Amino acid sequence: MGKSILIVDDNPNMSSLLSEMLEVFDYASERASDGDEALTKLENGDYSMVISDMRMPNMTGLELLDRVRSKYPRMPVVIISGYALENETSHGGIRPDGFLSKPFMMSDIEKLLNSLL
Repeated sequence: MGKSILIVDDNPNMSSLLSEMLEVFDYASERASDGDEALTKLENGDYSMVISDMRMPNMTGLELLDRVRSKYPRMPVVIISGYALENETSHGGIRPDGFLSKPFMMSDIEKLLNSLL
């Protein structure tokens, strides 16, 4: 497998599906169920990118984006949402590197991987 990607989503079915999709493009992945777990994994692991759901308990995807950017400024962060993103595209002026709107397709994943990694 190639580079490893951290998937952050409180829905285990969604993170499992995304993990399987990433495998098709030869990317390994690990999953975290919330922002706190993601930050712990980032401290202890070696990841090339974070893909995070927008709406999760305890910490939103944009709050996680802010925390990731402060510690790992070069790491790409992609936000997934099933909701309209126009009003939620930045947090304190910090914008994610990409978006995936649910439902997303394999071609959407491929485009993001090719443009960010």
